[in-house]
Amino acid sequence: MLASGDVLPHSSVIDRAADDAAGRGYDFRPMLKGAARAVSGADLAICHMETVYGQRGGPYTGYPSFKSPPEVAAALRATGYDSCSTASNHTLDDGAPGIARTLDALDEAGVAHAGSARSAAEAARPTLLRAGKAKNAAKVAHLAYTYGTNADEPPAGQPWAVAVLDQDAIVADARAARRAGADVVVASLHWGTEWQEAPDDDQLDLAHTLTASATGGRPDIDLIIGTHAHVPQAYEKVNGTWVVYGMGDQIAGAMVNDEGAQEPRGNESSMARFTFAPPARPGARWTVSRAEYLPQWYDPVAGRVVGLSAPPADGTGRLRAIRDRISGVVLSRGAAEDGLVLGK
Repeated sequence: MLASGDVLPHSSVIDRAADDAAGRGYDFRPMLKGAARAVSGADLAICHMETVYGQRGGPYTGYPSFKSPPEVAAALRATGYDSCSTASNHTLDDGAPGIARTLDALDEAGVAHAGSARSAAEAARPTLLRAGKAKNAAKVAHLAYTYGTNADEPPAGQPWAVAVLDQDAIVADARAARRAGADVVVASLHWGTEWQEAPDDDQLDLAHTLTASATGGRPDIDLIIGTHAHVPQAYEKVNGTWVVYGMGDQIAGAMVNDEGAQEPRGNESSMARFTFAPPARPGARWTVSRAEYLPQWYDPVAGRVVGLSAPPADGTGRLRAIRDRISGVVLSRGAAEDGLVLGK
């Protein structure tokens, strides 16, 4: 299973996709090509769709209130993504219509989704995925939540429109997914403090609580993958469960931090790849047999994702330095001692 960070199309990213489409709409596939080999090579690949989509033909907007071209969905599928979390602080940027357009486009592209909903029934139904086509392929539940939204309230009469972080609700949803047949339960959490590499106290507390929750001796959640902070954050094994506090932005324009300064870390990220092995006996936990991270950089000038596991030669050593910086953050809470390695 592979997971990656925020897809955050700023205006410059939208302009790049228009250029790449050469007058035929918007094409986000070229900018994601650098991730495609790893993404498509996974049995199951999960992304985070930070923004909602506008109407076909536009208008489209970047920060602070996003409406992205729906062509993003087709590019995600072409890259190899199977499901995307859609719960973020920008989920309500265009109210219920924005959610509906986004989920409709993902459905049309064949990408599953979790975290926002068009109806109460959809919100209550866990997203269940198969990790491959084999008869014995694992059934994976994908759950997703956000710390909040930039809107004060959800649409009138639609409290279920976006799933908000609540530890009791997350545990209840995980247990419901397990009853629905999930072998592995993955929770995407949009959380943390922007521009802060270290997980904040809320992240640490919630990670500890969720990973400690168990039913019949079996953990309710098997993996936590985090987004939102705009910078890479650490991986850590908590109560025997892997937690990725933050993967950073996989796609974003040139970023400016809270002080108004250019912030190159906003284009750095990692992809998380975990290999799960089936249990020795029915009903036991699927266990992680291999844990890997794959450093990435989004070149905001060229508009391309660049894999950094083996950085391409650039004559300056800059990409190797970015790779090493990402690695330092990812491994900063002792993940190497628990077996996390640099993936290829």
